[in-house]
Amino acid sequence: MQVGKNKSPMDMEGGKLAMETEEVKSLLSSENPTNSATSDTTEDTSKSNAPIVSIIGLKILVLLAFQNCFKNLLMRFIMKDKPDFLTSAAVIGVEIVKLTLCVLYILIIDRRSLWSIFEFMKDDYKHALLLTIPAAAYSFQMSMEYVALANLDAAIFSVLVQSKLLTTASFSAVMLRKRFKFIQIVSLVLLTVGVMLININNMKEGGEDNSSNMKGIMATLGIAVSSGFASVYTEKVIKAQRSNSVSRKNYSLAYMQVQLALVSLVILGIYAIVMDYEKIRNNGLLHNFTTGAFVSVFNSAIGGLIVAAVLKYADSVLKSYATAISVVMTGVLSMLLFGTQLNAIYGLGIINVVCAVLLYNGKNLDKLAC
Repeated sequence: MQVGKNKSPMDMEGGKLAMETEEVKSLLSSENPTNSATSDTTEDTSKSNAPIVSIIGLKILVLLAFQNCFKNLLMRFIMKDKPDFLTSAAVIGVEIVKLTLCVLYILIIDRRSLWSIFEFMKDDYKHALLLTIPAAAYSFQMSMEYVALANLDAAIFSVLVQSKLLTTASFSAVMLRKRFKFIQIVSLVLLTVGVMLININNMKEGGEDNSSNMKGIMATLGIAVSSGFASVYTEKVIKAQRSNSVSRKNYSLAYMQVQLALVSLVILGIYAIVMDYEKIRNNGLLHNFTTGAFVSVFNSAIGGLIVAAVLKYADSVLKSYATAISVVMTGVLSMLLFGTQLNAIYGLGIINVVCAVLLYNGKNLDKLAC
């Protein structure tokens, strides 16, 4: 599942609050030159003594990178032979595991009762209704991951899925009237070129598998579009309602994950009935569900919880580094484990994508390098 791939509104509010705090600090320092000079000196001294990445930040970077890489490789290993099980059942399984783990967390770690969950859901039902669209988008993304990795190498998928940065920026410009820095425009151009290079290289080497490759590419692009829309929708609609929402200071992140999982299960249940009713009626929901499928379900569920848990400790810059590392690791390990052929065109494409991810979220890019 993409890193992302699905911030909770609470996490997004924290990120915005941090950004607004930085803007206020910048404004105050610009209005008072003396304070600005003093603060600059203090900041330079503190920055020279502080490590570039904190210990917690370094652990998060490694955790996110390995989780993203392992998820892609595992799902490719399971799906490369195109097993005949229902992807809707797999996605439902992911949400059930997440729901179970979150409820256990509330009972054991938070030491609160099941009734507290019902109270949270009752008091915050309006927010739950607003979650239907991002929950549907997230469920669609998980389903498309199985389709994409059944038809594409993990190395190709890990690069192409980064086009969600471009779709998120496009939806932000249209729906939020967001304005972008020049360096971000450059990064989006680099990303587009990198994705085009990977696509051209993949279709060129596909041979008789071109139709399968195209199916995987379309599924990956569907993930990118869905991810971009869900992110912008969450920011525009759900955050606008946060003042009317129940106070969340008394509830841990597990409550929000329970809320999202319950909404997702309702949507996935409807989807499974509409799309796979005949297969479920004749063969059952878990027909041809292999051991590998069960492993992928647990991995996706635990990985989603890990990402949700560490988001509050990781800023966008740190996550971009983790994404870049996971893309490179996936390419190298895919070559070693699955024999994926990585040529110069792929190398150029991956360099473009990695640079685009780092530049889009970069800070202090106007400073001299040497």
